[in-house]
Amino acid sequence: MFDVFGSVKGLLKLDSVCIDNNVFRLHYKATVIILIAFSLLVTSRQYIGDPIDCIVDDIPLNVMDTYCWIYSTFTLPNIGGEVGKDIVQPGVGALKAGDNEKKYHKYYQWVCFTLFFQAILFYVPRYLWKSWEGGRIKMLVLDLNCPVVNDDCKSDRKKLLVDYFTSNMHTQNFYAFRFFVCEILNFVNVVGQIYFMDFFLDGEFSTYGAQVVGMTEMDPADRIDPMSRIFPKVTKCTFHKYGPSGSVQPFDGLCILPLNIVNEKIYVFLWFWFIVLAILSGLSLAYRAAVVAGPKLRLILLRARARLSPQTQIETIARKCQIGDWFVLYQLGKNIDPLIYKELVADLADKLDGKDPV
Repeated sequence: MFDVFGSVKGLLKLDSVCIDNNVFRLHYKATVIILIAFSLLVTSRQYIGDPIDCIVDDIPLNVMDTYCWIYSTFTLPNIGGEVGKDIVQPGVGALKAGDNEKKYHKYYQWVCFTLFFQAILFYVPRYLWKSWEGGRIKMLVLDLNCPVVNDDCKSDRKKLLVDYFTSNMHTQNFYAFRFFVCEILNFVNVVGQIYFMDFFLDGEFSTYGAQVVGMTEMDPADRIDPMSRIFPKVTKCTFHKYGPSGSVQPFDGLCILPLNIVNEKIYVFLWFWFIVLAILSGLSLAYRAAVVAGPKLRLILLRARARLSPQTQIETIARKCQIGDWFVLYQLGKNIDPLIYKELVADLADKLDGKDPV
């Protein structure tokens, strides 16, 4: 099992320099790890048995398994009765000519591929931001994230940072807005993926988690398990074969899908995860809109980040910074040691006031 998930370990590595935020990391790190792990789990047949086992007379079992896996199985959603007496399983019973609607289940062939494709989509905003960011924050940090720095080295690097800010003042808005675009892409992606999975599961995903929760509150005698309905463990499959006279002979088979035991749990978890992620992403966008539109909020946030610095120095910087300057300075505050950041804020405030930094 550890060999299967070994390829995911690289995604668990923590970055030495932070260039985004916690909600952003939930998209490209946590969600990507979850989706790739689920994709590997579904493809690892040795851990969950055969994906399909079919029972039918007069047809070799391996032929029937392969046929039903390729051409999909089906259930009869309108059939009713008591399990074990009238029907074998919900949706599995005797076919009646022109009486039963068939619901085909083809998704199980594509689950591993769609999960992997979704993981790629979740990483796209991160890839774009890394390309656009170009290592700027890492270059500006200049090893000042370490609390133990030689005084001469620290002084030189602080001077470089102050000179960079003053010479590039009001030119970094495009840098900040590209990050904001990536945040929008994260939100659009997670909402779009909810609709995509709803389409993938024939319109069942959007209410799947709510149905599962609702089932637990029902009387056991009246429960209709949505997991068994959407991800049936027992289905039907019809094999057509030429008889001795050349006529087509249908063979009605019963198929067991052990893979759906895993699939139903995967999609319950993803329903809750994607809903929570969409809500957090929406709140993050609202927060970002308030930051862009509110200079006072930017002042409060910068004051919280540079909590060791005097308020007058922070107000001096905030008054002369545009959104891009504020964003870069705020990002640096996440990475630079707080004591060094305090000295940087003091030097930058003096420089913006026309004084020579100490």
